[in-house]
Amino acid sequence: MRVRGILRYGLQIPSLGVGHDFYRNFGLQVEERDQALAVRCDGRDMDQAVLHEGPRKQLQYVAFSIEEGSLADWKRHIESTGTSLVDAPRGADQGGLWFEDLNGILVNLREDPLAPWRKALPEEQEFNFGDNIQRVDRTRWQTAGTPASPRRLSHMLMFVPDMAKAEQFYTSRLGLKLSDRIPGHATFMNSGPGDHHVFGFIQSTHTGLHHSSWEVTNFDQIAVGAQTMADKGHVVGWGLGRHTIGSNMFHYIQDPWGSWIEYSADMDRITEAWEGHDYEVPPAVWCPMAPGTFTTNFEQPR
Repeated sequence: MRVRGILRYGLQIPSLGVGHDFYRNFGLQVEERDQALAVRCDGRDMDQAVLHEGPRKQLQYVAFSIEEGSLADWKRHIESTGTSLVDAPRGADQGGLWFEDLNGILVNLREDPLAPWRKALPEEQEFNFGDNIQRVDRTRWQTAGTPASPRRLSHMLMFVPDMAKAEQFYTSRLGLKLSDRIPGHATFMNSGPGDHHVFGFIQSTHTGLHHSSWEVTNFDQIAVGAQTMADKGHVVGWGLGRHTIGSNMFHYIQDPWGSWIEYSADMDRITEAWEGHDYEVPPAVWCPMAPGTFTTNFEQPR
């Protein structure tokens, strides 16, 4: 059995007001709902993050999509692994199945479909490289400054104290498959044909959110988003660059609570034939130097 993909994550933060402004500045839609904030991409009818207020920042849960009508089968499967089901946390949507992973992060399996994302506009995908000419008698600069507008939550990585155990847990319970790993540093996992990875792990002493990644349509959106966030005072970042594992272009901004949020574009796509490998490589093919705190876990141990 295998989940279809990631739906959303739940994050506790000390101030919903700060969270509202940060995610809005990033280019996302934020609305108040039941003493929480629901975060969506423009044009996508689907919560992609839910923010709850609490005494400290803490990753609460990750929700994944499963096939419609499969909930009973998943219940039997999860219980067959020796994992006990639990109640949904206070304030969270009560639907689906809930259980804890080996580090205390709640996992939610839901029959919610993966909503289609907004398609890119023609001008966002027209480039002139070499003899591949896609734009003639039309300017690009007049539309290149459009504010960043992520179209979907692409993936997320979380800190874990034991990557091998985390990989085994999410493989055996959710059916996720290894995409690639950098031994001792990071593991990337997929949910079948599609993006190279939708989930993964960063080595740390304890659990926490490392980053959430949001797909935009091109590198203009990455650059404009980075500039906008810097203008809003979020000056600690990393990019522009192109990753090794996954190949996506990126720019990260440190959020107000010490984790990272990423603009991402042009990720590798895979099929069932893909086989994961170990690579002793740096995190990027080209990029500026990463901040020294990029892999520091500021989230307090549970």
